[in-house]
Amino acid sequence: MSDTTQTVVGSVVSLWRYPVKSMMGEELNAADVTERGLLGDRAYALMDPVTGKVASAKNPRKWGKLFDFRAAYITPPRLGEQMPPVRVTLPDSTTVTSAQPDLYDILSNVLGREVTLGKPAPKAPSLEEYWPDMEGLVHRETITDEAMPPETFFDFAVIHVLTTATLERLRELYPQGRFEARRFRPNVVVEVPSGETDFVEDAWIGHTLIIGDDVCLSITGSCPRCVMTTLPQGDLPRDLGILRTAAQHNQVNVGVYAAVLRGGTIHHGDPVRLE
Repeated sequence: MSDTTQTVVGSVVSLWRYPVKSMMGEELNAADVTERGLLGDRAYALMDPVTGKVASAKNPRKWGKLFDFRAAYITPPRLGEQMPPVRVTLPDSTTVTSAQPDLYDILSNVLGREVTLGKPAPKAPSLEEYWPDMEGLVHRETITDEAMPPETFFDFAVIHVLTTATLERLRELYPQGRFEARRFRPNVVVEVPSGETDFVEDAWIGHTLIIGDDVCLSITGSCPRCVMTTLPQGDLPRDLGILRTAAQHNQVNVGVYAAVLRGGTIHHGDPVRLE
């Protein structure tokens, strides 16, 4: 495909931002995009003061309860301004804010281990990742230390894109599994033409994705999945078959990662073009 050729591949069907890493996030009608992804995405994270590592549900034996928490900004983040405080809804539906002096004590008590709320990210952040005993994974039945991009709370890249075609393909492969976008924590979900069921975004790697009038993304690689996709959240049950299906049929990948070439604003319903 030439650099000047553009093909409409779908439209934005949902946008997601996760103010605190590994907590449930907030669905948006529109989002500003900068070189660091959706404005306010993963700006905060819980930190383990004992190990110095970022708390992540990638190690569910230690941090699996994080999926019972939900985070949202008290006021919307604005370009060029300091990131606003977050409101965290606890598992019992009570709320706390990042501005409370007793926040660390409250969160530590609910989680059963000491935590602090990190912002900004450390220079060399890292997390623990549990690998279940499953064929197709790089490691099996072990916990590894994983480096994160410097001074961020991202795992690999600043934006994660997922298509409805991939979700439909996974449902075909494992009908008893509930493949919903929220299991995979994407930023941008692209609805493709009706009836298309394939891992279509894998073919976008190495190309540019143009969303709406402004935003240009470089699709940098596939998004390898982990045990987080199998964890219960809300009404979604625990299901190891979710990860096993991705491992058996798409090398554990679901969705793609992207870097921002040009920022701007994304809106629900914006056309998505491949260049």
